[in-house]
Formats: sequence, C-alpha cells, structure tokens
Amino acid sequence: MLQLCSSGGHVVASATLYGGTHALLTHFLPRTCNITTTFVDITDHEEVKNAIVEIRTKVLFFESISNPTLTTTLSPMVLSPARLSADVVVHSMSKFISGGADVVAGAVCGPASLLNSMMDLHQGSLMLLGPTMNAKIAFELSERIPHLGLRMKEHCLRAMEYATRMKKMGLRVVYPGLEDHPQHHLLKSMAKKGYGFGGLLCVDKESEEKANRLMHHWKNSSQFGLIAVSLGYYETLHRRPSPGLVRMSIGYTGTLEQKWSQFERAISRTMDSIL
Repeated sequence: MLQLCSSGGHVVASATLYGGTHALLTHFLPRTCNITTTFVDITDHEEVKNAIVEIRTKVLFFESISNPTLTTTLSPMVLSPARLSADVVVHSMSKFISGGADVVAGAVCGPASLLNSMMDLHQGSLMLLGPTMNAKIAFELSERIPHLGLRMKEHCLRAMEYATRMKKMGLRVVYPGLEDHPQHHLLKSMAKKGYGFGGLLCVDKESEEKANRLMHHWKNSSQFGLIAVSLGYYETLHRRPSPGLVRMSIGYTGTLEQKWSQFERAISRTMDSIL
C-alpha cells in the first residue's frame, strides 16, 4: 500500500475486510501518511466507480472472500485472483499454505517492476520498513507448498461433506459449497475446478450460550478438534467470532467417518444438556 500511495493518495476498499486491515485504512494511514480510504460495497460496480477520485485513487483493495484476509480461507489452489485479473495479490501464508499453524508469514505477488521497487535501497517500502521473511521460515514453507494441493482437496472435501450432513441434521450452516448459499454460483464460476469451495464453514447456533456449549462438547466430550483462532491446520479448529456463530476450519486427520462420529457425539451431548 505504501509503495503505491504517497501522501494525499486515496484508496477505494471493500467495506468488509479483515479487522486489522480496516483499522490500518481507517485510522493509521490517514493519521501517519495522509492516505484516505472510501469504503464501498465491492459487489456494486457503480458504487465502486463513483468512489474513484481521478488522479488521487491509486489502489482498489478488496478480499477475494472477506475475512480473515484475502485468499486465506481458500488458498491460491482454490481461487487465484491473479487469474481473475488482479494486478497485485497478497497471501497470508500462516494458514492453509503453511498448514501447521506455526509460522507468521505472507507473500506479495505482482509485476516484477513493483516488487523490485519495493526492494529499492532508497525508496522501497520492503527494504526500508523491514517486513522480510526469516530464511528458515521461507525454507520450511518451500517444503510444504508442494503438497498444498493434496491438503486443500482434503480440507474442501471434508468441509463439503460436513456441511451437507449438518444441514440434513437441521443445523443452520453457512458454506459456499451449498447451493443455497447466496454466492455459491459466483464462487463456482471463479474457483479452480477440482478443489471444492474451501475448508471453512460456520454453524449458526443463534445464541452465545448454545455456541459455547457446542464448542465445549466438541473439545471436551468427543475430542472433535481444538478451540483456536487460526485456520488451515491439519486438525479441525473452531472458535466463536460473534455471538451464536461457530466458525470451523476443517482438518483432515483421522478418517472422515471417525471424525464425523465424534461430531455427532458432541451434538447428542449438547441436546442431552438442553433436556
């Protein structure tokens, strides 16, 4: 962002962004760099067009699937913004790409001219501000990327299977792989064939109490996953990002049926505790 925008610059951004990115654009950049942002409904092309300020607007910033960040929820195996004409793509490599929830890393992909300018000795934001990846982390990631495709296929396959079965159980499930999701057909038209719809889904339990009870039984009664804020781990992770809503990052350890039996056991315990 700082490489593309100077003082007085302007950004048009999606209104639904990762919280840290929203804070950066709303508070930090205006205060420290005199860079302002207009937030828009990114699906409304007319609104986007009207928000662009001639000469001043330097960046159109949005996430391919909103929150937690950019293609984090899908990885480039499922959705490749570069193939959809994005000029610059930012990836979090700490989640699905890493697969181990044990590194903090990111990647900027774009034209060589931009990346070279970011590393310029005198004016490069990458060179002067220091966000350079640790060499050991870079090596570890290079060893994991070759099997990213295999991992993503299993994440997505299980997420789709779980979402389908949960829906049949009467649970309120949010997953773009389900045909009743409002943007199912949009993602289907954009995603790479053969990799599914991502490894992330949500269960709406309608109240904080019910959501907490479900996560308690998942972790303590049936050992179905872990309560954690990360994503893309080989074990299923779940957390409550808002009251009533349980977010699940579906893992691939054990067999699908073994893990599903753990899930069902937790659901039955939840119902027993209500009765």
